[in-house]
Amino acid sequence: MEITEDTIKHVAVLSRLEIDEKDISKVTEQMSSIINMADQLSEVETKGIEETVQVVDRDTVFREDKPEHWQDRTELMKNVPEQANGFIKVPVIINKDEDE
Repeated sequence: MEITEDTIKHVAVLSRLEIDEKDISKVTEQMSSIINMADQLSEVETKGIEETVQVVDRDTVFREDKPEHWQDRTELMKNVPEQANGFIKVPVIINKDEDE
């Protein structure tokens, strides 16, 4: 699969990534290398090979999920970089279309 600069720009828009124009060729080259490596892996004969879910034989250890009293709201808000009306303000990640 050929990765072009236009492909990288398109994926960047979809992913909401800002890639500097001077870095596009470098990112394109790196992504092509990654895709080519994945293509090489698809050529490996795997018939009769059992799937590997985990490479180390050990059980997953779960802890009990108990709510804890961390701090009061005032203490929490001291560590917040930006707040509005007593709430933590975060960047907008989904913009509505102008028609909505």
